[in-house]
Order: sequence, then C-alpha cells, then structure tokens
Amino acid sequence: MEKITIASDHAGAELKEDIKIFLKKRGCDVLDMGSSGNESVDYPDYGIPVAEKVSNGELKKAILICGTGIGMSIVANKFPNVRAALVNDVYAARMAKEHNDANILVIGGRIAGKGLAQEMVKTWLDAKFEGGRHQRRLDKIKEIEKGMKR
Repeated sequence: MEKITIASDHAGAELKEDIKIFLKKRGCDVLDMGSSGNESVDYPDYGIPVAEKVSNGELKKAILICGTGIGMSIVANKFPNVRAALVNDVYAARMAKEHNDANILVIGGRIAGKGLAQEMVKTWLDAKFEGGRHQRRLDKIKEIEKGMKR
C-alpha cells in the first residue's frame, strides 16, 4: 500500500480533505499532518514537519497545500533532498515527476478546483522518473545542497 503524507494550512484544509478521500479510494495509506478547519494558521508550522520527514528519508512522498501553494513550496524547498514542485496543471504534475523526480507535490487550495487537484495528484502518483539527463541535472542540485551550511 502506497503511503502518502498530506498537510495544509487553513486555506488548503478543504481541498486537503477532498484529496484524502481521493487517495484512500486509490488504496493509499494517508497520513494527515494537519491543519483542519478554517481558523488562520501559519503554513510553515505544517510544511516544515512534512519537509523534514521527506528530507531525512522518513517519508518518500507528500502533498502540501496552502492558498496559492507558493508559501509551502518555498518552505519545503529549504530542506536538502526535497524536490517540492508547485503545480497548477496536469502537464506540470507529470513533468514534476518524470523530469524532476518531485517528492513533494504542492497545490494552491485557492487556485485549483477539486477535480483538477485530483487529476494532478493522480498524474503525479502514476508518473515515473525518467532518469538519464534528468538525473544528471538533479545531481547538480545535490552538489549545491552539499555545499550549503546547515
């Protein structure tokens, strides 16, 4: 059973609940790391724990949602080994996996409707990393991460 972790701020909470149902129907084991409801929260409080777990290898893939997806994307990409891709269409979701081997999919809860979000998630989960020249490019990013002070 594929394990998917998902988290959101208040602006993504409604879409997160819909995506959880979609993932469970696909047979995924879903770990919800918050938030819930419409009460205002700070997206880093939910993005950081998820990105940390992906960074250290505890999680293989995750989905983050905030209002536009921009904040969660910025937060997640601060962590080594994280390749968080903010996507707004199905093509970008496919390329995020095939070319960038994205391990976190980021969606804007105020940007994407439920149907589009589900199709982007499905496409990302079904796509396979192509390797080859794309791996060479990811290796160059890994070298940047090695040189950064933590």
